[in-house]
Amino acid sequence: MGNKKKKLSIGQSDFRRLIIDNLYFVDKSLFIKDVVEGMAVLLYPRPRRFGKTLNLSMLKYFYDCTEDNAHLFSDLIISSEKDIMEKQGKHPVIFLTFKDVKAETIEESLTQIFDLIKSLFGENRYLLEDDLILLHDKLYFNRILDNTANITDYKNALKYLSQFLSKYHKANTVILIDEYDTPIHAGFYSGYYDKIVNFMKGFLGGGLKDNTYLEKGVITGIMRVSKESIFSDLNNLYVHSMLSKFSADKFGFTDDETKILLDYFEPEISFDEVKSNYNGYNFGGIDIYNPWSILNAIYSNRTGPHWANTSSNDIIRQMCQQSNDAVKQDLMVILEGGKVQKLIDENIVFKTSIRGSQNLGVDNKTIWNFLLMSGYLRYDNYIIDGKIRPTNAELSIPNQEILALFITKIIPEWFISPPRTDDYLSLTQNLVSGDIEVFKKEFKEYCLNSFSYFDVRGKNPEKFYHGFVLGLFSCLKETYNIKSNRESGLGRYDVLLIPKTSPESVGNAFIRSASGTKLGIRGIIFEFKILDHKRGETFEQALKSGKKQILEKKYAQELQAQGVEDIVSLVAVFKEKEVWID
Repeated sequence: MGNKKKKLSIGQSDFRRLIIDNLYFVDKSLFIKDVVEGMAVLLYPRPRRFGKTLNLSMLKYFYDCTEDNAHLFSDLIISSEKDIMEKQGKHPVIFLTFKDVKAETIEESLTQIFDLIKSLFGENRYLLEDDLILLHDKLYFNRILDNTANITDYKNALKYLSQFLSKYHKANTVILIDEYDTPIHAGFYSGYYDKIVNFMKGFLGGGLKDNTYLEKGVITGIMRVSKESIFSDLNNLYVHSMLSKFSADKFGFTDDETKILLDYFEPEISFDEVKSNYNGYNFGGIDIYNPWSILNAIYSNRTGPHWANTSSNDIIRQMCQQSNDAVKQDLMVILEGGKVQKLIDENIVFKTSIRGSQNLGVDNKTIWNFLLMSGYLRYDNYIIDGKIRPTNAELSIPNQEILALFITKIIPEWFISPPRTDDYLSLTQNLVSGDIEVFKKEFKEYCLNSFSYFDVRGKNPEKFYHGFVLGLFSCLKETYNIKSNRESGLGRYDVLLIPKTSPESVGNAFIRSASGTKLGIRGIIFEFKILDHKRGETFEQALKSGKKQILEKKYAQELQAQGVEDIVSLVAVFKEKEVWID
């Protein structure tokens, strides 16, 4: 078994399955030593898909005393740590994940949490057979199982279950909580933040604060929600965020781990490609790679934006849409390869609902903390001063994957004011239905009335226009494949719209002109240029140059290869808010 080639695994977060199914495992087992030797309660905030759930699963099988799991660790680095291995298989474990609790109402959120608690008690139903569990405790246990418990019963669930397990197994309980802040983020976004925090504060506090039956508590999430709001008086909690050196290399892949992984699977992509696309995260002074993206790149044999759609970011998107010009100006500096210095505070304070009278989105300090902690930025030169208070750090784009994500998704969808669906539909409807002159007129008016001068200034305003055009065409994604900056013919086009389906299968809204004439589905080439007024270039000259480029570089070749005969080629020339299109 040990000599058999291991298989690549993507999305498998159960540690035992990885080992017994002979799946490739980047050995992070020394994380166990960090936990055993660490404080009583540890919080690890990290971006999504960086191995938090797998690490907690590993801890579960390490501590669990209900079955023999020693063989799972025999070939791992931790097996050489004799003192640590003495703890293996010695404690009962409570493992709970809140990753799917993303409800729109407090009632639905609590129902989902109560179901998780019921399932947890169901897994430990054997405790009811023990005489050490008193009658009134068994009655409490059964209230959870038969859905007659009240909210106080559920708040006390961690505390009481850890007590029952400890009495039965004659050893203190390990409590593992995964993605603890998911329901809190949902509550903030949907307007029930105070209510969900009230429950989570009681629930987590009951199990982790002054619990004499607690051996160790380990919590993961994206953010550290302010201690004052949820972890108040939890004096045994220690936070190890991406700013901390402790366990810095235990989430994500290091440089050496990535090289070994690529050597093992030998994909058709080079280490340099992987490094430029997925490296660049700074965890406690160590360069870290995005593990999810690397595994997907190896599997698909191509680099690309694999991490983009792995999570919901409603709060960050809302903050970006409501940010002021100062935030956008700083963002342009970052997108152009620069750095901005911002105050970093890992204690995220939620003051009110994002739909309430106040708005977290206008707090232009908070947005940088969200972007950093969620994995969209890298920090450098962060120094904790003698008073352990927040200080500045230099923020930048970590890698090519995130840069592409900003250009193709975050800028057009998050920073260009809330999507004006009706305006977008009107513009694009005229384009694809053949009313080109109407489209050109409305496009020019839209740019003039909607852009701010800040948006279109900077060293490289083309990135803004590119993001705007992609955002504009995003409402066509059901009927078109929207491609950007790809090679076709002899060059690289800006934006290409390739019909997904035949005309017969598309709704009338996109196949009739204003006059009612039925039209075929067309392909669209959209090229844009920035007017080089320093060289005395005119709009007419730039338009002519753009049209010549489309023809000479044969941008239509990809459309023609797919049988698209009706092709519209448009060139837009921008000078700040002014645009000529033909």
